Amino acid sequence: MAKAVTIKVKLVSTADTGFYYVAKKNSRTMTDKLVKKKYDPVARKHVEFKESKIK
Repeated sequence: MAKAVTIKVKLVSTADTGFYYVAKKNSRTMTDKLVKKKYDPVARKHVEFKESKIK
């Protein structure tokens, strides 16, 4: 069996609310850390979410 190309990553809010999204990323083409601007319902505004590992 071959190793999976896509991995699941946790996108943690930079507003320090503890809210997170789970996203898939292609580990071969996107070698840098993933940063997306998404909605944080706890802070009730759009903030940046940065990648961290799923425990």
